[in-house]
Amino acid sequence: MKSATLPPLRVAPELRQAAESVLQEGESLSSLMEQSLRGEVNRRRMQAEFIARGLAARDEAQRTGVYVGKEESLAALDAVLARHKPGAR
Repeated sequence: MKSATLPPLRVAPELRQAAESVLQEGESLSSLMEQSLRGEVNRRRMQAEFIARGLAARDEAQRTGVYVGKEESLAALDAVLARHKPGAR
């Protein structure tokens, strides 16, 4: 697939200097920008999927009348955290 270009990005000189100051060895400003853009696209996709799952769960709860209470939800989250603590199995 042929590569494409993005529109030029105008930023304040301070932002450009800040970005250049954190470049790792061998990294270009363009590669940092591409990596940042990929990360943001991924975060937005995950956020949209999360919202879609939440809305589907809401609709299912409304349809069935089965709801999960706050205490049960928090207990389930606590159990997940406990399983992932160092030393937990």
